[in-house]
Amino acid sequence: MSKLFIAGEVFHGAGSLEELKNIKGKKAFIVTGGNSMRKSGTLDRSIAFLHEAGLETFVFDGVEEDPSSATSFRGADAMRAFEPDWIVGLGGCSAIDAAKMMWVFYEYPDADFDALVKPFTVPRLRNKAKFIAIPSTSGTGTETTGLAVITDREKGVKYPIVSYELTPDIAIVDGEVCASMPAHITANTGLDALTHCVEAYVSNIDDNYADVLAKGGLEIVFNNLKEAVNNPTNIRARQNMHDASFMAGLAFNNAWLGIVHSLSHQVGALYGIPHGAANAIFLPNVIRYNAKVSTRFPDLAKVIGKETAEELAQAIETLRKEVNNIASIKEFGISKADWEKNIDYITNNALLDPCTGFNPRVPVLQDLKDIYNACYEGVVFNG
Repeated sequence: MSKLFIAGEVFHGAGSLEELKNIKGKKAFIVTGGNSMRKSGTLDRSIAFLHEAGLETFVFDGVEEDPSSATSFRGADAMRAFEPDWIVGLGGCSAIDAAKMMWVFYEYPDADFDALVKPFTVPRLRNKAKFIAIPSTSGTGTETTGLAVITDREKGVKYPIVSYELTPDIAIVDGEVCASMPAHITANTGLDALTHCVEAYVSNIDDNYADVLAKGGLEIVFNNLKEAVNNPTNIRARQNMHDASFMAGLAFNNAWLGIVHSLSHQVGALYGIPHGAANAIFLPNVIRYNAKVSTRFPDLAKVIGKETAEELAQAIETLRKEVNNIASIKEFGISKADWEKNIDYITNNALLDPCTGFNPRVPVLQDLKDIYNACYEGVVFNG
């Protein structure tokens, strides 16, 4: 028997943000990032809708990219002072992921972060509050996943906190919310969604629902990402990408991910490389690596009119170029000396990453190191 894990209620389509005015409760604690949601007016509109519903609100803003455990602790402290019965993650994945971890420490002030990095160890939530996710980027699918990626700054490691307890109670997938997203973020997050589709489809968990969602999301990304990058006010393209992101998130929430994410988590934490950009660098070569044992890639290739795993990898490389994304790690300005100094450290962390356990091909340390080095240089990997 399998169980489909999904956000409790899903409202999607342009204008669906207005659903906030139907929330029943007393207090809403809004977690957001820098200034984008305030500048676009989305934060004020969200507050107005919640006030219309009769809820008192508190805004915790300034969540950084790749949110830290320290930020989660600070937010939880503020939550305990405000005592909300709703937590609203509004903005990019960083804001929503940080809000999820604040939620954990709000309900369990004495929880041990180091213990929570082990998959499925988050204790039962919803004792004090429920969770609403409103994404402003179309990539992570965090609005429907039991996942929060949190960075330990002292260790230089990104930890995916995995638990179905973290799956939001309500997801609002409104393409208008992301209309102001810059082109480079649109590209990075869209390629992240694409990676989720591919990794969920070929993971070692067999799930018919995830398969259909992964294929559908892949097709939508290929049909809409370039348009969303080039014409950001095209709300239809924005909504399509937002829907694809949700579909990809729902797929991997039930089938999980693989070593593309294991590799990306480490270079994001240590070098600050944007997650979607890193995924797009690693994905083609990981397809080549996994195709040695998985027969599933031709199914995905056919969705976009191709036939083989190699053609799929090349199509992704073409799309990556068309949306102006970098093709190698070294193009981020990382010197060869700095790379070689850290390669063993990040390779070991990638092997230990929870996503590695769901990869269709079981890697050894040297496999990951070889993929890393090929992707640092931006060359084809055939191992």
